[in-house]
Amino acid sequence: MRNDYSVAIVDSHLLFASVLSKFVNSFDNFRVLYCVEGRDGFLYKLKNEERIPDIALLDVSVSGATGIETMNILSANYPNLKVLAFTIDDDEDTIAKMLLAGARGCLVKDNSLSILQCSLREVIEKDFYYSDKIKSILFSSLRKREQSEVILKEREIEFLKQVCTEKTYKEIASEMSLSPKTIDGYREALFEKLRIKSRVGLAVYAIKNKFFKVE
Repeated sequence: MRNDYSVAIVDSHLLFASVLSKFVNSFDNFRVLYCVEGRDGFLYKLKNEERIPDIALLDVSVSGATGIETMNILSANYPNLKVLAFTIDDDEDTIAKMLLAGARGCLVKDNSLSILQCSLREVIEKDFYYSDKIKSILFSSLRKREQSEVILKEREIEFLKQVCTEKTYKEIASEMSLSPKTIDGYREALFEKLRIKSRVGLAVYAIKNKFFKVE
C-alpha cells in the first residue's frame, strides 16, 4: 500500500466530520483532504480542486439532496472515486440502493474505529468493502428487483466470475488476455444490462445466478 491515500468527508454535521477527520488522520496511509457539509459543496470541490480524493466518506443524509441522488451523480461523473457510504441506521432499503448506485461499501455511524480503518483499507486494496450483513442485504434486494430476461455473452459471464475474486480490474484484464479498456467496456455493458452500478452488485448477481460458486 502506498502512503497517504486522500479522503474527503461529506457529512451534514461538520462537528461529526471534524471528529471523524482526526480519527482518519490517525490511520496509517490515510489523510483527510477536506471536509464539506453538503452535496453542492462537495461537487464544487470536485469540479474546482486539482486533486480528486481517493475515497469519499459520504453521509447518506447529506444536505442538498439524498445520498442516493448524490451517489448517482458521483457514479456518472467521477467513476474512479471510491465512495464509502455512512448512515445513521441500518435501513436495508437505503443501504441496498446506495450500493447498487455505486457505493463501494456502507457503514453505520456507530461502527468501531477498527471497522472504519478496515473498510478504508479494503476499498483501496479490493475496490469494495462489505460485511456479511451487507451481502445479505444485497441478495435480498436483487431478489426483489424485477429483472427482464438478460442474455449474457460467454466472455461477459467469464468476466462476472472474475469480478467475484479479489483481483483488480487490471489483473482481470491480464487473466482474460484483454486490454484494461476492453474490461472497462464489459463492466459498463453489464452495468447497463443488469441495472447495477457497482462491482459488489455484479458479484452478488453472479453468485445469485450460479455463475460463481462460493467455496
